[in-house]
Amino acid sequence: MPDTTILPLLNRIAASARIDDAWDLATGYFSGLGFGRVNYGFTRFMHQKTIGDPDDALFLSTCDADYVRRYFQGGFYAKTPLFRWAETNAGICTWSWVAEAYAAGRLSPQEAEAVRQNIAMGIVAGITVSFPEVLSRSKGAIGLIADPGVSLGYVEAIFAERREEILAVANMMHLTIVHLPQLSRHRALSPRQREALEWVADGKTTQDVALLMGVSPAMVEKHLRLAREALAVETTAQAVAKGALLNMIFQRAPETARAAR
Repeated sequence: MPDTTILPLLNRIAASARIDDAWDLATGYFSGLGFGRVNYGFTRFMHQKTIGDPDDALFLSTCDADYVRRYFQGGFYAKTPLFRWAETNAGICTWSWVAEAYAAGRLSPQEAEAVRQNIAMGIVAGITVSFPEVLSRSKGAIGLIADPGVSLGYVEAIFAERREEILAVANMMHLTIVHLPQLSRHRALSPRQREALEWVADGKTTQDVALLMGVSPAMVEKHLRLAREALAVETTAQAVAKGALLNMIFQRAPETARAAR
């Protein structure tokens, strides 16, 4: 029989109008299981062995600011064996295999050093979910860090009992987040810049857009230039494509979405 107690939570996550809302609901559930520290990352711009421009990736965490700076901004995540696993797998795993590989000397020197640094910070047990992606350059994963004092054995027991629940909540959170606007100070568009890009995406010329927006062609060009700069691209066509990938155009504002529901 399916467990129906998780269904209301999944529905609330799916109905979230903002990334923060979906994140708070999911991490609240994980915290109740003993995973108060959670890291999430998603990019649509994977290239070979890199995540692309970090400003285009989405990083979320419930960890303290110092750890976040070190883990994400310092690139520590890319040195961990679980990052390597997430790059080439889709699914869910506990961290027991990392402890076993570390004890047996099967990790690379860089990975072994990352494990030692985590142990020094009390990070020894957890669960990682690597999400299946349809787009070739997209990749997302989430790491649930067991609370201080929680053993690998406890995590294995929780995993055996709640595996499908954990996976369902993580997947729903991820699927909701990737369809919501990815807002960031590095990639912010003004309402007029978004409107200009949307009209261009509809096939309108600069003259058409000027008439539709009630401004001069020169002002349209200015909006498009600023949009290109905000999105760090060279052409307007690239700006339209990137804006669409980041869900920054053709999106209703959160207030409008709430009113519609």
